Amino acid sequence: MIQVIPAMDLINGKCVRLEQGDFSKSTLYGSSPVEMARKIEDAGFRRLHLVDLDGAKSGRPANLHILEAIAKSTTLMVDYGGGIKCTEDVENVYKAGAKIINLGTIAVKNPSLVFAWAQQFGADKIWLGADVFNKKLMINGWKVHTDIMIEDFIKPYADKGFKHFFCTDISKDGMLAGCATDLYRQLIKSFPGIELIASGGVSSLADIDELNLAGCAAVIVGKAIYEERIKLSDLKKYL
Repeated sequence: MIQVIPAMDLINGKCVRLEQGDFSKSTLYGSSPVEMARKIEDAGFRRLHLVDLDGAKSGRPANLHILEAIAKSTTLMVDYGGGIKCTEDVENVYKAGAKIINLGTIAVKNPSLVFAWAQQFGADKIWLGADVFNKKLMINGWKVHTDIMIEDFIKPYADKGFKHFFCTDISKDGMLAGCATDLYRQLIKSFPGIELIASGGVSSLADIDELNLAGCAAVIVGKAIYEERIKLSDLKKYL
């Protein structure tokens, strides 16, 4: 059974969601991050995907105080990403309470450093994120296009034993218009040893069931929860 992981995106210490990665198209949600994290925990979830959009934009984690507050107020297992660029950043994120770091830009630009972190901290504590548009990676908070195909990004990491990859189709993200299921199906077929986590576009329970049938290990759900298109109580069967 696919696992549902609620998501929380942060700008200026507040919960937001973007449309297609566009910072000018952000929606602010009323609940404080800690309040929302408590709601997620109270609904029976044990995971939280936390994205520091300020950090992704600036190149350095900027909301570690929010991570620390969530870690102190809940027992959620948090994976945190956004602006992680050096070993000190990694140490600070773990120290603030994250159990897993999720990496995007740095994993594209400097694989050797990520391999070193895997040796130091454990590959099981690192998730690798591929943010794609037309199957090509985008980096630096979705501001920079590359010519790197997603398969060419995954392969060297999979060959080194990394298991957890989450993939966001930027054209779907924040649009509540369905998921990139065909892409995920292709990646699972090409890399049967990985655990693929879908992200972006989920708008209904039917989308989650479709991803389950496609073989995704997990799915990150954000905007649909905040706008109550999917209620946390409706997701109990995926716990």
